[in-house]
Amino acid sequence: MSKKISFKGQLAEGLEERIKLSTLKGKTGYRIHRFDVIMATPGASDYECTVKVYAKAQGSGSTDIDFTESDLLAVAYLEDGDPSDFPMSKMVIFDNEVFNQDIFVNTASRTGTVPVNYYIELETVELTDLQSTQLTLKSLRQIASR
Repeated sequence: MSKKISFKGQLAEGLEERIKLSTLKGKTGYRIHRFDVIMATPGASDYECTVKVYAKAQGSGSTDIDFTESDLLAVAYLEDGDPSDFPMSKMVIFDNEVFNQDIFVNTASRTGTVPVNYYIELETVELTDLQSTQLTLKSLRQIASR
């Protein structure tokens, strides 16, 4: 039976945070079940940002979105400003990919430098020895390709 675990945090513009998931044997897999973002001060200023979840470290965030990136697991676009001008809008897209290694959350914005809060809910998946080995090798290949 799978269970859900969650992580939350706040990222300043351009930073990346590691969420530690890897285990010694890699027998537990994870799949993103929910991914939400919200500004630290909603409605306080005009703001536009992109928050992404990756299977490997990126070093810093980018506002560009490219679904062909093999290590991109999720992306959220957030736009906020004076409620009289336009209401907050948000778009979240995530993949159903299963992973068993650490993941990385980063943010970048085109306008403003307001910190962004994120919430990630992961569903756990029990892996066979073969699945565990395959996911670990895939992760190592992604790291090596960098």
